[in-house]
Amino acid sequence: MNAKFLLILFLVTISLAETSFSQSRVLENYIQEGLKSNLQLQQEQLNYERSVQNLQLSNALFFPQVSAVGNYTLAGGGRKIQFPVGDLLNPVYSTLNQLTNSSSFPQIANVNEQFLPNNFHETKLRVIQPLFNPDIYFAYKAQKELITVQQAQKEAYENELKFSIISSYYQYLQTEEAIGILTKTKGLLTELYKLNQRLVANAKATKDVESNAEYELSKAEYQLAEARKNNQVAKSYFNFLLNRDLSAAIEKDSVIMSGTTQNMSIQQMTSQALQNRQELKQIEGGLRANDQLLQLQKGSAYWPKLSAAGDIGYQGFQYKFDSPQQFYLVQFGLSWDLFKAGEKKTKIQQARIDNQVLENKLAQLKKQIELQVVQAYYEWETAQQTLLASQNGKRSSERSFQIIRSKYKEGQAILLEYLDAQNKLTTAQLTQSINHFELMRKEAALQKVIANL
Repeated sequence: MNAKFLLILFLVTISLAETSFSQSRVLENYIQEGLKSNLQLQQEQLNYERSVQNLQLSNALFFPQVSAVGNYTLAGGGRKIQFPVGDLLNPVYSTLNQLTNSSSFPQIANVNEQFLPNNFHETKLRVIQPLFNPDIYFAYKAQKELITVQQAQKEAYENELKFSIISSYYQYLQTEEAIGILTKTKGLLTELYKLNQRLVANAKATKDVESNAEYELSKAEYQLAEARKNNQVAKSYFNFLLNRDLSAAIEKDSVIMSGTTQNMSIQQMTSQALQNRQELKQIEGGLRANDQLLQLQKGSAYWPKLSAAGDIGYQGFQYKFDSPQQFYLVQFGLSWDLFKAGEKKTKIQQARIDNQVLENKLAQLKKQIELQVVQAYYEWETAQQTLLASQNGKRSSERSFQIIRSKYKEGQAILLEYLDAQNKLTTAQLTQSINHFELMRKEAALQKVIANL
């Protein structure tokens, strides 16, 4: 018997564990769906991918640039160079012909050549390689840090999105519970209305009890309509976060419970928040990037830039490629800004000021996070106490209503007592439901503050 009992208990425990695990996956699946489909998060992912591509562009500047360059020139007119080589040499050539009694030295014409080359081409490969350029090096290092900033920004939004999905899901479940409570209330008031109709018909009560019951019933119908409106709004917002059709059905986790109590102290939570919060990593990454930009400004101010360029190809008249036209050219370049009227020092000082601004923001954000942890913790703790009080109030109002309801049916209580007990019951049920989901939202808010969602 004992063994059979233990076996049944074990199977029940396993069943409950599986049910709990299955139900806990409902919200987790919605969170994962939101992380995949939320449009703003997709934008953050695109921004991150763009920063990765910017890093690739910065890295490309370290490598040589190779380009093919070709041009062909046709020209006519313009300035000319005139050189009277004929006037200078022809008398000499004539004398030499007379002395040698030959025509070995012919007459030549004066040179009259235009400056602009005609039927001239230059076709070459050009290679440019930076040898020493601090701008390229420190810009690359800064861009590398900016990737971590963009990644931290994306993860910070993920944390916010998770909380928004969780909070809106709880809000939807709370409106569902409110509809259920108000539907039951309407059923009780419908029963009361019919009971009063019978009492009036049997001359056991006056007409006003029927009218009062009818008024309370119409008021319950209004409250129910308001609850349904809130339910539709909550559903639409939840689906909006998941980038779904606003009227899409939402799976309800009927056994969802408040999370486990926190075992960490405020100091431990604060330490975890300061370690995990992506907003801090954003500013820290920005500081590191700005340090590299400061080094860039210093390098631009004090260091030269060296580069090498080489050309190899063909150059000459008529478009042909042969040995006489083949050439190569190698050049080394140096650029060093020696004076810019204080511009360099100003840029360095600006970079230092930017660093101080970021350091102040980092210190301020740390204080804000510490305050957020304290506020979230005590709000969560208060929500626990509030829920406990509302649960006790709900049980008391349920017992009181059952007593008054029985008395009213037996004619031992007046309508006012019945309606008062019923209103207290409905209010207590709604309050308990609100406080239940408010506790879970406060717990989620605490987890969001310490970046542990």
